[in-house]
Amino acid sequence: MDLLKSGNQHAFAEIYERYFGPLYLHAYKRIRDKDEARDLVQELFSHLWSKRDTLEPRTSFSNYLYTWVRNSILNIIAHKAVEEKYLSSLPGWTNDAESLTDHRVRERQLAAIIEKEIDALPPRMRAVFELSRKSNMSYKEIAEKLDLTEQSVRSHVKNALKILRMKLGVLVYLFYIFYK
Repeated sequence: MDLLKSGNQHAFAEIYERYFGPLYLHAYKRIRDKDEARDLVQELFSHLWSKRDTLEPRTSFSNYLYTWVRNSILNIIAHKAVEEKYLSSLPGWTNDAESLTDHRVRERQLAAIIEKEIDALPPRMRAVFELSRKSNMSYKEIAEKLDLTEQSVRSHVKNALKILRMKLGVLVYLFYIFYK
């Protein structure tokens, strides 16, 4: 230990040769991943060399090394648990987001189709229909605004709905089938 603290590379090499195998096996038994066990032990020796001048093990040197490996294993296990919890929460989140996005896209497409069909109505019928449905005006208010009778407003709205049902009925059905 004193030779290691003074920076003696031969002492470090001796410690490495003596402890690498047993520490690796100890780590591998716990985490069952050869690469991760090797990395963990390599990290221990890297730490050991970089902190050699400040090391003051309170127990035997081998106990210090095994304790360091054990604590590192516990950190890895805790990190994996958090990682698994996070990864398991992702599919539900992405499916919800995907579903919501898909729903909004279809909603916009359907709204564009409906708007196109409304624009294709005869001008007077379209004006009456838009005042009725978009501006939420009563038949009486529309009749006064456009200088029509309430009966003709009612007739325009009824005919507009009939045309839109005919044109959009098949479109909405197909849209629903293909984009479900």
